Amino acid sequence: MADNTADLARLRVDYSGLDLDENTVHSDPFEQFRLWFDQVLASGLKEPNAMALATAGPDGAPSCRMVLLKAFDARGFVFFTNYGSSKGREIETNPRAALAFYWAELERQVRVSGSVTRVTPAESDEYFAVRPPLARIGAAASPQSRVIPGRAWLEQAVGTLQGLHPEGDIPRPVEWGGYRVQPASFEFWQGRRNRLHDRILYTRTDEMWKIARLSP
Repeated sequence: MADNTADLARLRVDYSGLDLDENTVHSDPFEQFRLWFDQVLASGLKEPNAMALATAGPDGAPSCRMVLLKAFDARGFVFFTNYGSSKGREIETNPRAALAFYWAELERQVRVSGSVTRVTPAESDEYFAVRPPLARIGAAASPQSRVIPGRAWLEQAVGTLQGLHPEGDIPRPVEWGGYRVQPASFEFWQGRRNRLHDRILYTRTDEMWKIARLSP
């Protein structure tokens, strides 16, 4: 196998993004995130709501995967999954998580860390109801993260549920729903020239957010 370490060492991009100043960012990190997210939406990027979700099990071993942000407000950031999935099991035993958004075309990154709670059953029902019919069927058919005999087994399970619910009017499985990450900290990163990036950290103190600049 060829050693491409040298090629990787030469890979670099000199960023030329806008500045990010601790004196001009919004005092509320949720509003700062909303401002950036609106700009991402306006840019037309594919899957602007994709985010890395990091969790850890009771032994502290970390795991990370990509999920989709489905809602956010002053209470936190919401995604949906099977509660019995690997991430669901880790959250239930260690209800803390970290999120990372990376929008390369805008030379921006946002990191969020905090505690995790389940959303209400009503919130999960509301989101499940607006999913496409086949997505609802798939969520009900898939024992997410478990070992299965093969692809044919999964397709048969989907086919069986399609036969029972041809209109896709399947109720939300009790083991499927949403989680909300309630931030204790945010970090906004803006790429700048010569690796002198802007990094603005928000940390929660009582009912206030403290803002500080981090060295790149």
